[in-house]
Amino acid sequence: MLTAIIFIPLLAALLLALVPANLRFLFRIGAVAATFITMALATLVFWQFEGGISGFQFEYVVPWVKDLDINYHVGVDGLNVGLLFMGAVVAFAAACVSWEIKTSEKGFYILLLLMISGIFGAFASLDLFFFYFFHELALVPTFIMIGLWGRGANRNYATFNLTLYLSLGALIALIGLIALYLQMPVSERTFSIPRITEYFQSQPMTVAAQRWIFPLLMFGFGILVALWPFHTWAPLGYSAAPTPTAMLHAGVLKKFGLYGLLRVALPLMPEGAKHWFYVLGLLCLGNIIHSGWVAMRQRDLNLLIGNSSVAHMGFVFLGIASFNLIGVTGAVLVMVAHGFLAALSFGLSGYLHQHTGTLRMDDLGGLLRRLPFIGAALLMAALAGCGLPGFANFAGELMVLFGAWKGMPAIAFAIAAAWGALIIGAIYMLRAVRNVLHGPIPDRWASIPDAGAWRKLPFVLLLAGLIVFGIFPRILTERIKPSVEAIITTASPAIQTVAR
Repeated sequence: MLTAIIFIPLLAALLLALVPANLRFLFRIGAVAATFITMALATLVFWQFEGGISGFQFEYVVPWVKDLDINYHVGVDGLNVGLLFMGAVVAFAAACVSWEIKTSEKGFYILLLLMISGIFGAFASLDLFFFYFFHELALVPTFIMIGLWGRGANRNYATFNLTLYLSLGALIALIGLIALYLQMPVSERTFSIPRITEYFQSQPMTVAAQRWIFPLLMFGFGILVALWPFHTWAPLGYSAAPTPTAMLHAGVLKKFGLYGLLRVALPLMPEGAKHWFYVLGLLCLGNIIHSGWVAMRQRDLNLLIGNSSVAHMGFVFLGIASFNLIGVTGAVLVMVAHGFLAALSFGLSGYLHQHTGTLRMDDLGGLLRRLPFIGAALLMAALAGCGLPGFANFAGELMVLFGAWKGMPAIAFAIAAAWGALIIGAIYMLRAVRNVLHGPIPDRWASIPDAGAWRKLPFVLLLAGLIVFGIFPRILTERIKPSVEAIITTASPAIQTVAR
């Protein structure tokens, strides 16, 4: 099923390449059908995944380059099963909202499906070569889609900025992965992530090597996630991106760097992680507080959502830096919750932009009366972004704060993060709700249509993910816990001392 999830979008892209450009309706039907099938398969994988046990499930291995021991190897455990499910839901929602694309639809849908296939492959791969290859397969279409179908006067600058930062981050991460590979003896070298993990757990890497390889992965993956202060590409890129691209990148692909830290860096280099945790803790506060301050100053809804997305990533970094069971479990839960939230927020802002031609909040107002569904969904997204109980973000952020309080050397980390989430986040989110949804409605917006049944579907699915995992977080945490326990318990005694 994992192979089908990865390659069905790729196969659909190849088939769409054969369709004449004038048959425009086939492109959207093909993309929606392919993503619906992958969503159904990902739901089945998530439902059949056995919680409470560690190790990989749904594994499938096909040898590829035997001399280098490179294999097509996929599987899921608690770290990626929720991300794969969330990614499939977001992919289907992104395909559904692609109605805004009116030019060169064939090229856009082919690139969108390539991006989706790369996302699934990156999160399911258990081989370092394909782990990195699929990420690049997803990243390249992102640059092209923003450059060709993006919006705004700063589209070209945003594309260049995003390309420069993400290419740099991917290059630094690649250097770290190569250095990690070279730490193994020639006779033992492999690209298999489970076998690499087993080797370094039995024969730990030297502390000196850990201390210079871990920061390569931390900063390389961190740039891909918009770790402060390397975050400026994210709000600009998302504000210029077409709606489906912003939904997929902010909601799903950006989690690749965090997933890489949890899958590769922490289990293999615990001493290096210990050495850099203080730096990571300070930088993540920059995400939470500084990006929150910047979001408070925004008058453009997409820029506000982009900076809010960067701030939420700070909570994931904080949970990882706490390095205890509750904190890291909360970090994975926040990753899944934020995927639904970011996709929902950018999808709604895309609807508003399509019908108003602007996202400047000073030009909007009173839209809740005219758009009851879209307005209510936007209000719920804003409340979820504030961490309101009942949404998945609340459960994840609360676990991260408890983990930081227990695990970080200074309680000030947890206090500052809580202040950034509860006060700063509430200010900019509620201010946006007031400016966009309440007050008098300008005459020019009096005829805006609310979403029909088909256009409601993607938003309903994303809201359902936020609410179901918010009310029943154990559906996720029971699956996440065994994999996180395996990382924590195999860490060095020094790290366990910090965690306690």
